[in-house]
Amino acid sequence: MNPTRAATWLLTIKIGNTNLGFGAHANGQLQHAWRAETRVEKTADEYAAFLLTCFENARLDAAAIRHAALVSVVPPLTDTMRELCRKTLRLEPFIVAAGIQSGIRIHYDDARALGADRLVVLVAARAKYGAPCLVIDFGTATTFNALDARGDFIGGAIAPGLNMSAEALHQFTAKLPRIEIVAPERALGANTRAAMRSGIFLGYVGLVEGMVARLKQEMQEPNARVIATGGMAQTLAPHCRAIELVDMDLALDGLCRVHEMNVGK
Repeated sequence: MNPTRAATWLLTIKIGNTNLGFGAHANGQLQHAWRAETRVEKTADEYAAFLLTCFENARLDAAAIRHAALVSVVPPLTDTMRELCRKTLRLEPFIVAAGIQSGIRIHYDDARALGADRLVVLVAARAKYGAPCLVIDFGTATTFNALDARGDFIGGAIAPGLNMSAEALHQFTAKLPRIEIVAPERALGANTRAAMRSGIFLGYVGLVEGMVARLKQEMQEPNARVIATGGMAQTLAPHCRAIELVDMDLALDGLCRVHEMNVGK
């Protein structure tokens, strides 16, 4: 018997503005994860070719995928991935949206306004690391998300992402160049690029540390764990004392858990 067909597999898809995440889960555990660039112009067949290659390299039979769950902040790609699931995997994906069962009480002026992408990350963080905690998702935008000691979502903050900040500085000035986002050797830049790298990178570290301190104070939870995820998390975390750990799979793990809560194993 093909071992990849012995279990019921779930495909998770996280559609972000910059990157896509795909995960293959068996028995509630993430076994394989893949990343791709978000390209709205790509067709379902093009993404299917990428995914089938990933399956082949992982020795995973596509026929073993019996369920799919996705969360998206890019509506056109939601339709693309739905088409991929229908045509290639012969299944209807579960799409995470406002109002789904998550096990988290949401204390927001409008609970349905909390992005589904933020919610699935919180579901995984609470299950894996407990509460209270702060989850920072470093994507196109950076979101700060707070869970109190009961595991309730009590609010957060949204800031421009690191790459967005750097691109805006280039786009809205006449002479400042586009730069690569890397940690500077020192804060005192001796040329334009070094000065930009210092201001953008170290300034962003200051933003994160200042926000974490203020959020913990307002939460009255000085020992809340601080968990980072998202595309820039691994770049920033080594330089940011406020971040305790990095988990790049939170969104995929959260999708798996939310799928179990709403559809079943």
